Order: sequence, then structure tokens, then C-alpha cells
Amino acid sequence: MDSFGMRRSVRDRPPKRYPTSWLTSNRLVGYGPAMMINPSAPAIPVAAPRSGGFAPLGPTLAVFSLAAVLSSGQLYVVIPLLHGMATGWGAAQASLTWLVTAFGVGYAAGFLIFGPLSDRYGRRRLILAGLLAAAATTALVTVAPGAGSAIGLRVLQGVAVSIFPPAAMAYLGERVAPHRRTLSLATITSAFLAAAVLLQVAAQALAGAIGWRGVFLLSAAVFAVTAVAARAVMLPDPPRTATGSLASAYRAIPSLLATPALLLRYAGTVTILTTFVAVYTGLQLAGPAEIAGSPQALLALRISGLPSMLVVPLLTPVLARVPAPRRATALLAVAALALAAAGATGPGVTGLALLLALYVFGVAAGTPAVNESVGANAGGARGTALSLFTFALFLGGSLGPQLATAFAGGGFGLLMYGTAALLLLGVLALAAAARTGRA
Repeated sequence: MDSFGMRRSVRDRPPKRYPTSWLTSNRLVGYGPAMMINPSAPAIPVAAPRSGGFAPLGPTLAVFSLAAVLSSGQLYVVIPLLHGMATGWGAAQASLTWLVTAFGVGYAAGFLIFGPLSDRYGRRRLILAGLLAAAATTALVTVAPGAGSAIGLRVLQGVAVSIFPPAAMAYLGERVAPHRRTLSLATITSAFLAAAVLLQVAAQALAGAIGWRGVFLLSAAVFAVTAVAARAVMLPDPPRTATGSLASAYRAIPSLLATPALLLRYAGTVTILTTFVAVYTGLQLAGPAEIAGSPQALLALRISGLPSMLVVPLLTPVLARVPAPRRATALLAVAALALAAAGATGPGVTGLALLLALYVFGVAAGTPAVNESVGANAGGARGTALSLFTFALFLGGSLGPQLATAFAGGGFGLLMYGTAALLLLGVLALAAAARTGRA
């Protein structure tokens, strides 16, 4: 009503305005026309961005993508270096797969520790500290005199490197413009997965010139440079009010694990990187006869999955039209069938490369859908639930090398069949979860 008691038309009413803190909370999700309010996500008190609006998308994604590749890639970087390490220490290659497992255990455990802490102490603060800690611990691995000490240092490195991913994903969900969040999260997720290929290829290419210790020293230097770049592009942390004790940040974990819709999804998640790391470790330990003694063929197989990872962000708007539970089970089932086909047909290098590309596409596109489903079933504990998801993902990554070692004696065909069967069990767990959860 105006001052004369007359009703205003809709056209004459002032536009409804929302506080910046509401717009930048994680309640606003989706992409373009599909943008919606997620009532299960707690609002995060975020101060208005500094002058210039939200975080600059291009520089932020460039720095975060580099950090994502480098962080996740530390799990895989050892695989091409196993021969050089085994020669230097007089150990068997198969026994040194524990170097992959050790990092994976520390990396997975770190998500449970640092995911909730970023809510309390700020994303930027944790990211910068984490990148510097990653640089220091990565450099420390180079001084290991033998396999035993290297395994211990790899656990420490995994814990330090794990600081970045949960804080980075939360930062993107809060500080990037709402209509660009889906793109930014898909890009970073693809970067984490692309690390499996990129760091293996880089390590194989560099090891002959600078040795395995040089590869780790170079990684440490890039971590340090990335920390400087992140400090330059990230927005300052907004003021945060800590409520409750530090232990209260972890109290949601038991109740989340007691929720069938989440527990089944976590069980399915473990199988994703278990099979992924087992396949690539198996190529090194017991690849088919066509690649035995051929570094070029092995390199081609490692590279074959990269185009699949790069195309996933481009297809995100199309894939997002399919509900997340259905998308996850369908794509991961395709990945499992691709592995089974590789075992059944015994293809040459070209055929195996194509099947690995299909497998990688299924994993790269299906994993974010599992992430989305976990968040939708988490209620008010979304951040902790996603930390558990990432823990389950990389716990599987730490088990992969041991699975590859167990299957290697039976040949490459057995490895393909075994990993396909395990991934199909994960798909069944995700399908069962879809029947018990709301999304």
C-alpha cells in the first residue's frame, strides 16, 4: 500500500533484495535455470566480498586446479618411480607399493581432521598453511635412506597434503558467484581425477633425467609457488564465530555413519579409487605382453584416459539433467563393464587404450554424482558428510596398490576381472542406497 492507501502494482514494487551473506551461503545451489535453494545445507556466515565482487573465477580456478593436480597426484606419482626406487634400495617393486598405500592412508585420514577445521578457522588460512606444509613434507621424502623410513614420511606427506582439498571445495562453494559454482566444482573435481594421469606421465618423463628424488623436490617447489599464487588470488577469510568445543565439530560423524543411505554410498565410494589405482598400478606391475618392456606403450595407456577427464566439465550441464543417483550407478556400471571387456578380449594397446578411456570417463563423470548424492542426504552436517565421502574415496585409493599386487600373479586378465567385479559391487551398494535415501 502507498501513503494514500492504494495498492501498488507488482511492476511498481521495489525489487526484493537479499543480503550478500545469504547469496554467498551454500544454500544456493545449481546452475543457471536449475538454480535452487538447498534447505538441508546450513547457512554459512560469509562477509560481503571485497570490492570487485566475488572471487575472480579464472585466476582462482587456475591456481586451485594446479594445486588439485599436485595434491591428488602425490598418490600416483610413485607408481612410475617404483623401478628406480627398487633399484636404489635393493627392494622388490611389489613391496614398494606400500609407498602408495602409506600416502593414501594419511591423505584419507587428513580429510576427517581438516574438513571440519576449515569451518572453524577459515578456508584461506588452512589452504595457505596446507600448501606450505605439503611443500615441506614432500621435500622430506627425498632424504629417506630406505623403504621403511620412506613409508613413514609418505604417511606424514599424505596428512599435510590433505589440508587443501576440503577447504578448497568449501571456498569455491562460498566465494565463487552462484551461477558459476557448478562449473568451478566440476573443474576442480576433474583436476583431482586428472592427476592420476598427469602426475604419472610427468614422473615417467622426468625420472630418467632427475631421478625419483628430483621428482619429489620439483613437486615441493611447485607446492611452494602455488601457495604464493593462492595468497594473491584468494579473498580474505570473513570473521567466523566459533561455537562449542573443538571436539563438537566431529560429533556428527557417528550419526552420519549410522544413516543407511549414507553408509551404503560410502561403501560404494571405497570401490571407485580402489579399482582406479589398482588398474594403473597393475599396468606397471603386470601389464599385458604388448607393453612389457615398452615405456612408450605404457605412456600411451596412461595418457589414454586424459581426454575423458577433460571432456567431463564440458558435459556437466547435460549430465546434470539426469538425477544424481541414477547418473552415478549408470556411469560407474559402464566403467566396470569396460574393465571386464578388457579382461575378456585381451585387446592390443590401441583397444586397451580405448577401453581405459571409457573406464576413466565413467569414473570421472560418476564420482561427482556420488558426491552430490551424499550432500543431498546429509541434512545439516553437509561439510562433515562430504569429508567422510572424500575419506572413503581415498581410503580406496590406499587399498588399490595392494589389490593390484594380489592380482598381479594371475596376470592382467585376472586384474581386469577382479577390479570389474569389485566396482560392480560398489554400483550395487549405490543402487541400494538410492532406494533408502531421498536423493
